[in-house]
Amino acid sequence: MKLADAVKPISFVKAHAAELLLEMEKTGQPIIITQNGEAKAVLQNIHDYENTQQTLALLKILALGRKDLEQGRTKPAPEAFASVRENIRARRRS
Repeated sequence: MKLADAVKPISFVKAHAAELLLEMEKTGQPIIITQNGEAKAVLQNIHDYENTQQTLALLKILALGRKDLEQGRTKPAPEAFASVRENIRARRRS
């Protein structure tokens, strides 16, 4: 589906919601919803939405890790693993 075909006014979405959901399921393409001629929202299937959320979470983790690296908040792997093991032992004792 071309992008131009995926742009629908909100009135069309209201009148053809079930049809659009079937089309999205078939094509896997999102629908761009306009209001007063301006793009306002994107309608996408739940599987793609969940994948997008997972991707964003991974990117956030990577960005935070890079920030830690740039600010020198790192330690060698053997030291980090030793710290984790000690925390596990301490929790088991309590």
